[in-house]
Amino acid sequence: MTATPPAGQKSGLALFFTVTFATTWAFWLTAIALGGSPMSFPTVIPYLLGGFGPVIGAIVIRARRARLRQSVPAHTVRLRLSTRLFWVPLLLVMAPATVLAGALLAHLLGDPAVSLTAGQSLIATMGGPVPFVVSMLVAGPLAEEPGWRGTAYPRLRASLNRVQASLVLGAVWAIWHLPLFFISGTVQSNFGLISWSGLLFTLSVIPMALLTGYAYERAGVVASIAVHFGVNATMALLGVSSPLTQALILAVQSIVVIALLAWQRDSRAEPRVHTAPPLHQAIK
Repeated sequence: MTATPPAGQKSGLALFFTVTFATTWAFWLTAIALGGSPMSFPTVIPYLLGGFGPVIGAIVIRARRARLRQSVPAHTVRLRLSTRLFWVPLLLVMAPATVLAGALLAHLLGDPAVSLTAGQSLIATMGGPVPFVVSMLVAGPLAEEPGWRGTAYPRLRASLNRVQASLVLGAVWAIWHLPLFFISGTVQSNFGLISWSGLLFTLSVIPMALLTGYAYERAGVVASIAVHFGVNATMALLGVSSPLTQALILAVQSIVVIALLAWQRDSRAEPRVHTAPPLHQAIK
């Protein structure tokens, strides 16, 4: 008989998604109503706060788990310095490499050459390299990964294998981003929801969910943060906007994650099975 996730674990997942979406969309819908640039007052306040919906959801779930004295989900991955930490820099290099490879392939097929001009302008606008790195780290990786990978992913893994869990989470993650298409001045708004760039941005969340899910299983939330940061920062530095470049980055990331998943066997893909104890133990 296969094991089923405890009711508390299921309700915890539902509560996480409810809090995350309610928090994020309430703030982002407020930003839409206020109008103006997402970096202008007062729109900037709900715009920035909305990005923290997943981490707020994670805090609520952890507080609930502590109150109910529930155990840590079975598929939670903890960072072990002795065996896992070395994966973080490797993944941090791999993530930007997928973006750069896609951009170089796009150039070979006719897109403009890879340039850091847009990135240099962005860094100058933000006040220098340090503010750029901090903003790229906080807005996205730190605001989201403790929720998506650190909280939702292990609970999904209770009943799904790693590919299924990442695909489900990727679809949810893509829907979560939708209000950004209606906040004037965001990258998503500049793409447009009904456009090739908008469609490719939405689709690109799926391989990103697989990559960050793989990273999480390798070395926990720190690794998924590294992958998320690496991709976001490189996309910003290269000023990626061409549909061809977007499509090739998506393709490269898909190939890379397929290779990684094929290389590392999913030892926890099968549902756990409870078996009866031997007779001599049962009668003790």
